[in-house]
Amino acid sequence: SEAINLVAYTWGEENLGEGDEVVLTVAEHHSNIVPWQILSRRKKFTLKYVRLDEASQTLDLEGLGEAIGPRTKLVTVGHVSNVLGCVNPVGDIVALARSGGHPGCKVLLDACQSVPHMPVNFSELQVDFAVCSGHKMCAPTGIGFLWGKMEVLEAMPPFMGGGEMIQDVFESHSTFARPPGKFEAGTPAICEAIGLGAACDYLSDIGMHRLEEFELEMGTYMYEELEKNIEGIEIYGPSPKQAPRAALAAFNVEGLHATDISMILDQYGIAVRSGHH
Repeated sequence: SEAINLVAYTWGEENLGEGDEVVLTVAEHHSNIVPWQILSRRKKFTLKYVRLDEASQTLDLEGLGEAIGPRTKLVTVGHVSNVLGCVNPVGDIVALARSGGHPGCKVLLDACQSVPHMPVNFSELQVDFAVCSGHKMCAPTGIGFLWGKMEVLEAMPPFMGGGEMIQDVFESHSTFARPPGKFEAGTPAICEAIGLGAACDYLSDIGMHRLEEFELEMGTYMYEELEKNIEGIEIYGPSPKQAPRAALAAFNVEGLHATDISMILDQYGIAVRSGHH
C-alpha cells in the first residue's frame, strides 16, 4: 500500500493532470485503486477500468487495448489476482501500453501475489514500477518494497522529508540522496528489513521454480476437489484447465452466506477468509 502511494504522490503528482488517463482493472486490490481515486480528485485525471472476460473471468486483453490511448500515462495492474487466482500476461500488457499509450506511459505491477509464489524478473518484464508486501512472503508485517527503473526513480521528487533522505541541507533549500535513499526519510524499520531479507533467502533456498510447481499441483487439486464434492459451489476465476492460476480459490455456495460457511469450517479446523476484501 505504501509503495503504491509513494508512486502516486511523487511520480503521479509530477506527471498526471487534467486530460490524462490512468488505466486499471476491476480486479485490482484496494491498494491499487484507492490511491489513484484520491489523487484523481485533486489532479482531475480520468480513471478507466477494464472489465473481465466473462467466459474465463480473466483480464479482457482486447478491452485493455481499447482502453489504452494517447492520453494514457499509466497502466497499473496486478500480476496475480488475490481473488480470481488468474495470472495476467504482463508482457502483452506492457506491449499494449508502449504501443498505444502516451509516449511517456508507465506500467506499474502489483506483484504482491506473484513474487512469493513464482520466479519473477521485473527487468525482463520491462515494467517501470513493481511493488510487493513482506507479510505475504514469510516476512514481518509493516514492510514491503518498491522496485523501479533507476532513471524513473531519479526523476521523481521525494515522498517525505527528514533525516537520511538528504545530501545537504541549507537554510534556503536541500539536496537529496540518490534513490533509494531519497525515498527513505527517518530511521528505517531495521528489524523488519532484516526479517524481509531472511524471508527472501528462505524462499530462494527452496527455489522459486520448485515452489511454483508445488503450488500449481496443490492448487489444481484443491480446485478439482471443491468442484467435484461441494454441491452448488461457484469458484471464481479460470479453471486450471483454462489457464494457469494461483493456489487459491475464492468461492460461494448457493443458498449459504459466506460468514456461515466460514464459521462451520472453523469448527472443523479449516481456516478461510470470508467477507469483503
